[in-house]
Amino acid sequence: MVKSYQGAFTMKSTQIEEPQSVTVADYMATKLITFKEYQPINEVMELLLKNKISGGPVCNEDNEIIGIISEGDCLKEIVRGKYNNTPKLPGLVKDHMATNIISIPPETNIFEAANMFLRMRFRRFPVIKEEKLIGQISQRDIMRAVQSMKEVNWKH
Repeated sequence: MVKSYQGAFTMKSTQIEEPQSVTVADYMATKLITFKEYQPINEVMELLLKNKISGGPVCNEDNEIIGIISEGDCLKEIVRGKYNNTPKLPGLVKDHMATNIISIPPETNIFEAANMFLRMRFRRFPVIKEEKLIGQISQRDIMRAVQSMKEVNWKH
């Protein structure tokens, strides 16, 4: 008679895990620094530096996005000030923000969002639902999402 030294054991469940479908809503930032169109550029620069961010959405009173302001947009005002020999930065957000906004819906799959980043070369996309800003997804958010997924269960 041969005895097993494994002792008692139970068979693992044969359940097959469902593929993970991860959306932008699962990983987007929702506590955003937003700007107003009549805000001075020097305030924007202070907030960007203080919060260690490279840009953010510009919203109206109804939380509808009307533009995006970035570090590059602030640099334009700095160069203009140097050219005009004025050390102050009197420009307003509305004068420098990008208004050709490409947004993304919250139900967008993470892989589709990653493709959009590669094709369009943006650093961030505002996430819009029913014409309201509800969040923002960045390239870093996409990397964080993919890193947390189980490799064998990716669903495109």
